[in-house]
Amino acid sequence: MKFKMSENSLFAVLLRSPWWISFVLVAVIALVSRALLPKEYFVFGALGGFPIFVVGCIAAWRQLRAPSKAKVSQMLDSVQGMHWNAFSQALTHAWVAQGYDVNVASKGVVDLRLAKDGKTFLVSARRWKAATHGVEPLRELYTAMQTQDAQGAIYIAAQGSVSENAALFARDHGITLLQGPALAALLLG
Repeated sequence: MKFKMSENSLFAVLLRSPWWISFVLVAVIALVSRALLPKEYFVFGALGGFPIFVVGCIAAWRQLRAPSKAKVSQMLDSVQGMHWNAFSQALTHAWVAQGYDVNVASKGVVDLRLAKDGKTFLVSARRWKAATHGVEPLRELYTAMQTQDAQGAIYIAAQGSVSENAALFARDHGITLLQGPALAALLLG
């Protein structure tokens, strides 16, 4: 079972921040505990920073494993030169490496079907090179989600801009927009 935390919780913000910020916060908690608490209670106050220390370790691990900006840029340039078959094979390979069963969809807006742990996700990727991404393909993907009883969907936009209405529609209807560095990170896996 996967735990989902609020985007704006302290831990979520720290996970997105540079790793060292968590460690500075732990040091501040320890210093404040030392200054404000009696000696016999200092350790208990300082231990209050332990969960933040753990989050800092997780953030450091993620950031050390993340691809460099140069690799991300190189991958995105490579994606722009790919033909559909090569791109869909790269996506398939990346998701199989993450433990998904991947099936090619035969028609419509859905290009790939991902399955893992009893959940199905639909992927729309054919418009990955489009200059602009509006709401209409997302509506079609959402309709496919409903008719195929999928738990989620992924819309890939390697380049171009996603309109504000499209981004809001995706957010409100459980569709993940996979673009830019996130797409490169998936493919670099």
